Amino acid sequence: MGVLANFVVNVLPYITLVVFVVGVVYRIAVWWSRPSPAPIPVFPGQRSVGDAVVRVLADVLLFRSLFRFSGNRILWLGSWLFHISFGLILLRHLRYFLGAEAVPGWVNALQGIGVAAAVVISVPLLYLLLRRIVHADIKWISTPADYFVLLLILSVVLSGLYAKFFAKPFVVDVKYVIRSLMAFQPVDLDKVYLSTSFLVHFFLVQVLFMYIPFSKVMHFGGVFFSPTRTHYFGGESHTKSQEEV
Repeated sequence: MGVLANFVVNVLPYITLVVFVVGVVYRIAVWWSRPSPAPIPVFPGQRSVGDAVVRVLADVLLFRSLFRFSGNRILWLGSWLFHISFGLILLRHLRYFLGAEAVPGWVNALQGIGVAAAVVISVPLLYLLLRRIVHADIKWISTPADYFVLLLILSVVLSGLYAKFFAKPFVVDVKYVIRSLMAFQPVDLDKVYLSTSFLVHFFLVQVLFMYIPFSKVMHFGGVFFSPTRTHYFGGESHTKSQEEV
């Protein structure tokens, strides 16, 4: 199938894995080692470890901070739909990493939902992209990296949908590729049918994962090291009453 296809299938995945793992570990190590000589809770803050845990979980699962910011409910809905859809898409792809006899029933049940999520996720992606283009204040603070990551994720989604509905690669062939890579065995491209659209999608996915550790997408790890979310006041009250003179 050519030198380029062989590189995308047999070589690039291992480069992607190393870059992603090393990049994520490095970013987390930097956050972990960053000194914090004093608690940095923000009023009203958290009063205990339990409150801090609840705060982090609420922000991770429900985007609490974004929801509480008045006037941004559409942004909250778009962001929440994006992350939920992205999670469902990832879970749907688990079947390619598992043997036919080891695929759980819930993964099979998610196949249709995952495809629907791939369609749904296009809407918040387009909204977030247009928001940066149309909204003057957001456009002013946006960087090329902000546009790049949105366009990259959108390209991954659209190329995946095209491969799913038009090129229609064989599940058996895709699973053979993934399972061979997991076993560190070279994929014989002459034995499988991999369309150009699938190779493009596979390539874009790898570019995305290599880019994640060096982008704002790493907020999925950074949220657990945010002092305003994880620090708490302890047993002391937020305010102390002033003694009467």
